[in-house]
Order: sequence, then structure tokens, then C-alpha cells
Amino acid sequence: MWIIGTFVSGLVIAWLAHWVYKWKNPKCGGVLPPGSLGLPLIGETLQLMVPSYSMDLNPFLKKRIQRYGKTFRTSVAGRAVVVSADPGFRHFVVQQDGRLFDSWSLDTFAKIFAQESEGSTNIPNVHKYIRSTVLKHFGVEGLREKLLPLMEEVSRVTIKSWLGQESIDVKYATGTMAIGFGAKQLLSYGPKQSSEKFFDLFFAFIRGLMSIPLNIPGTLHYKCLKDHKKALSIIREIVKERFSSPETPYNDYLSHIMADMGKEKFLTEDSMVQLIFTLLWVSFDSLSTALTLALMFLEENPKALQEITDEHDAIIQQRELTDSSITWKEYKSMPFTLHVIHESLRLGSLSPGMLRRTKGDVEWNGFTIPAGWGVWISATAFHFDPETYRDPTTFNPWRWKDCKSDALLKNFMPFGSGMKQCAGADYTRVFLATFLHVLVTKYRFIKVKRGLIRRNPILNIGEGLHIKVMEK
Repeated sequence: MWIIGTFVSGLVIAWLAHWVYKWKNPKCGGVLPPGSLGLPLIGETLQLMVPSYSMDLNPFLKKRIQRYGKTFRTSVAGRAVVVSADPGFRHFVVQQDGRLFDSWSLDTFAKIFAQESEGSTNIPNVHKYIRSTVLKHFGVEGLREKLLPLMEEVSRVTIKSWLGQESIDVKYATGTMAIGFGAKQLLSYGPKQSSEKFFDLFFAFIRGLMSIPLNIPGTLHYKCLKDHKKALSIIREIVKERFSSPETPYNDYLSHIMADMGKEKFLTEDSMVQLIFTLLWVSFDSLSTALTLALMFLEENPKALQEITDEHDAIIQQRELTDSSITWKEYKSMPFTLHVIHESLRLGSLSPGMLRRTKGDVEWNGFTIPAGWGVWISATAFHFDPETYRDPTTFNPWRWKDCKSDALLKNFMPFGSGMKQCAGADYTRVFLATFLHVLVTKYRFIKVKRGLIRRNPILNIGEGLHIKVMEK
């Protein structure tokens, strides 16, 4: 009997060894990029989640770039991925986007943002339509003609409400402002339209988004999915009400896509709800995080704070009426403010970069990337490349002022890269500049406390930045 047991055990061990060998040595018609796929199923996910307790790259990216170079292979949550910080490879991916590469999301994001099916991102003209409609409402023309004074007003109201409070959590306070403003423009939403704390659902949602995807009661991921459903239900109720009373006039993003419902086959009630949620989440997170970082960096750098204050004071001094609203011409005359915004976005690296998937075997620079593999062009790795940015972990907005070539901008991708980069880039920059204009011209602030910085690979400030705001 023991002979049979020994034989079976030997077969199991042999099968496991063969399985592990096949995992570590996938079929490839050429030479794979250097690197390792790690352990079966989990890959190198745990190593990716190890944080750096500084502004620097997390250890996962830093060690592998030093060991393998700027393009290497790995595996995250069972998905084989090629990671790159090589400008040449990024250019190649951008040029071949749609031909050799498809859009792709990490599995957790794909599930939550309704991109689960392999073909869901390949519906003709879906991305083109979304981009064009977002640009129509939130692009340069919409900002100049409509949104700029509204952004200034909501900034004034928000900051004024902070007076008299001993401590303001900047991330939460500016995030609430961003969601409220975005919801108003997207679907004319007001706080009284729901008994649920709509704003808080997004904060709870984002805490669980990067957690281990275990859908078990008590886990962050489980709560993330519940909060996601609650937020969707609030949006869905508004959409249903709008469909039930089409005669009521609205001038928002929802009314635009509702009018296009018959012309664009992919537009359904569910897709509208999901689209509105995604746009709200993207704008809320990018604005609140970037503003938190900008205020943190300015508070810790008095020279930069003084220069940006002088820039905005000069704008007001040149006005005929000092209390008049900010103009588009004035926004375009804020070079140092833009440098501060760029530097905050670079250090924050709010976007993971470009995520793509190979449609077939792809040949590049002597390597073969097998069909179906993920491709991650890491924004953080580009933004912290010492060959491009001297002292990359240092907040230095003047680096943008002294830039004599476009080398910095070519390697700057806070909103993604290529034709599919975020259509809300100008919206974010204008909102940030407007908020800073109101803050530094009428108020002063001091730091109450700041959380511990960590990056794994998304930047997190722990307990956040807390400030006290006073009138000048």
C-alpha cells in the first residue's frame, strides 16, 4: 500500500513541478523581456504592495529597474505584465494603440468599472464618443465660457466655510467640494436629492479600491463594492427621474448623453449610470489629491509659497476692480502656478500610467511580448527618472521654469499618454489654479498635522494633511 502512496505522491509532486515550470517559463515565439513571473497565481503581487515611506518609487519598481532595466516582465494577481519606463517603448505603444494593443484595466478596476468582458473596450467609437462629449462640457471652451467663474465661486464658498475651524482635513474637504461641483455639472445633483451621504460613499469606495480583492464581509474590498452599489443606485434614481420627465429642461452632461441615446447603440441606462460614476470618481480623486499635495508642498517651501502669492497678488493689482471674477486671460498669466501644479502632479503621479493588453505576439527591441499579456507604462517610473528630472524626489517647481527643451513634458504623463489620455486634464489644471488663486490672495494657512507618506505604488498620505485657515 505504501508503494501506491509513494507513487501517487511522486506523480503529484511531478505535476506541481511541471506546472510551476510552465508558469515560470511561458510559451513564447521569441525572447521574453527580462524579469520573473514570481509565484504561481499570486505572481509578485505582494512585492508590489510593499511601500516606500517617502516620495520615491516603491521598492518593487526601483529594484527591478535597477536589476533588469527600464522594461521587464512580472505578474500581478495572476496576470503576466510587462512594465516599462522606456520612452521608446511608450512611443511604440502609443503609435500601435488599437492595432497591436487594446485598452486594459487591472481585474479589480475592470470589475468595478464594468469592463469585465474581453470585448467591452473594443466597441467601435465608444472611447471617441466619451472623450468628445467630455471635452465639449469640460474642455477648454467650456472652461473659458462657463466653468471658470463657477470654479472660483465654489472655491470661495468652500474656503470661507473653513474659517473658525481648528483643523481641516484637506483631502476630505476638497474632495467633497470636487464631488459636489462635478455632480452639479454632470447631472444637476444637489445634496438634498438623497438621504445617503453621497460624498462619503466615494471616500469609502476609494479606500477599498486598492485593497486585496476578497469579497468577504468585513474586508475593505467587500465594503468598497457595497459603497459602489449605493453610489450607483443614487445616480440611477436621478437618471430614471430624468427619463420619466423629459420635458424638464436641463443643461448638463446627462441631458447631452440622454439626447444621444438613440444615435449611439452602446448608450443604455446602465452605461450612463456607470459613466457618470466613473467621471465623478476620476475628477474627485485627482483634484482632492493634487490640492492636498500642492498645499503640503507649498507649506513646507516658504519660497515657493511666497512666489505663487506674489504672482496672484500682481494679477489682482492689475484689475480695475479688485473683486472682479478671474478671467481666462488671467488664468493664462499664471506660469509659476502652473509649475507648482505640474510639480505636484509629477510627485503625486496620480495616474498609474498607461495600461494596455497585447492583441497578438508583439515584437519590440529584440523581445517578444506574448498575446494577451498586460502592458503597464508606469507614470511614476517616468516621473522619478533621474536622467530626466534632477533630484526627482525634491519638490522643485522652478525646474519647469528653466526647462529649455520639451524633454520634461515628453516624460510627463499625469493624465495618461497618447490619444486616450484623460480628457479632463485642462479641467483639473484650471480648477487647481483657481482654487490656489482664491486661497493665496485672501487667506493664509498653517499646518496642524500631516500623515506619513507611503507609496505602494499609489501615493498615500496616511491620515492626510490637516490645516487651519485664517483671513489675511
